[in-house]
Amino acid sequence: MKITRRQLIHGLAAGAGAAVLPLPALAQVGELGRTAMAGAAAAFLAGLGAEGRRRAAFAFEDKERVNWHYVPRGREGVAFKDMTPAARNTAHELMKASLSAAGHAKALQVIQTEEELRRIETFGALLRDPENYSVTVFGKPGPSGPWGWRIEGHHLSLNFTIVPGKPIAVTPAFMGANPAEVPSGPRKGQRALAREQDMGRALARSMDARQRARMVIGDRSLGDIVSGPGRGAGLTSPAGLPLGEMSGDQRGLAAQLVEEYVRNMPSELAEEELRRMREADLGRVHFAWAGPLEAGKAHYYRLHGPTLLIEYDNTQNDANHIHSVWHDARGDFGLDLLRAHYETGHHHAATASASPRTTPVV
Repeated sequence: MKITRRQLIHGLAAGAGAAVLPLPALAQVGELGRTAMAGAAAAFLAGLGAEGRRRAAFAFEDKERVNWHYVPRGREGVAFKDMTPAARNTAHELMKASLSAAGHAKALQVIQTEEELRRIETFGALLRDPENYSVTVFGKPGPSGPWGWRIEGHHLSLNFTIVPGKPIAVTPAFMGANPAEVPSGPRKGQRALAREQDMGRALARSMDARQRARMVIGDRSLGDIVSGPGRGAGLTSPAGLPLGEMSGDQRGLAAQLVEEYVRNMPSELAEEELRRMREADLGRVHFAWAGPLEAGKAHYYRLHGPTLLIEYDNTQNDANHIHSVWHDARGDFGLDLLRAHYETGHHHAATASASPRTTPVV
C-alpha cells in the first residue's frame, strides 16, 4: 500500500511508543525492480569487453566493496572516460534502474559541477573531470547470490547491495556539490542539492527559543560530515531535538526533508523505506543544527534516529560547497543482512570488510 505524506507525518506521533525494528535502514523492492537492476548490471559488464570486465568486476567478498570515498582520487572500476559510447549508455541505464528520476538527475548534476570547477579553478583543468566517475560491480548480478554495485567519483558515492530474499541496502549514499550555486558563466545561479539546503534551514528557523536550545549543537558549523569513510562509528547517540517534540507543521517539514534523501531511490524502494522508518518510530529521530541560521553562512545539520543517519554540511568555499550523506544508522553495505544470510546456511564466508581481494566474478 502506498504511504502518503499525511500518513508518514501522523505516524510520528502515533508511533511514539513503538518498538524499534531490529533491522537496518534498508528497503525492500519487488522482483521486477531487482530483475531490472541485475539485468542492467549484467548488460553493463557484457558491453565492456574482456579488459573492461577485468577492471570493473570484483568478487562480492572483496574488501574493495566497502572502500568508499567522495574526494577526487584514483578508483577501481571503469571510468566514463574509458568507456565506449555504448558502454556509457549501459552505465546510465544501470543508474536509472537503481535511482528515481529525481535521484538520477541529482547524480548527473553532481557530476556536472566538475565542469564548473574545471572552468573556475586555476588548477581545475588538471584535477576536475566530469568523465572521471567509475562503475564497479561486485559479485554476479542475479538471483542466485549476493551482489552489488557502485558508482563513485568526486562528490558522489552510491552503493547498492542485493541479497537474495532480503531488502536492498542503499547506503552509504553520498552526494556533494562544489559550487553548490554556480557563481558565473552560462549556468550562473544554478543550484545543486538546493532543496536539501533550503528545507534544512527552514526547519531550523521554525524553532522557537526553547526548541533552539535543544536543536543547536554548535555556534559554528562542524566543518564537514562526521560519519565519513572510516568514521562510520563516529556518531553513536542522537543529538538535538527529537521530532516527537516538534509541532505538527515542523514534523511535516522534517518528514519532507527525510523524503528528499530517501526519494533519490526508486518509488517502491523509497515507500518501503519510509514505512520502516515510521514503524521504527520517526518521533525518535533527532534534528541537530550547527552554525548561524542566515543564508550564506557556514552551517551543518543532522537527522539521526533508530534507522537512519543523515548529515549535511556547507562550510567550505564560503559556504558554497555541500557534503551530504545518508547512512544506515547501524551499518552500511547490507552487512546485517549478509550475516543473517550466511547464518541461515546459504553461504559461509567472511564479511566484505575483512576479505582479501579475490578473482573478479563476472
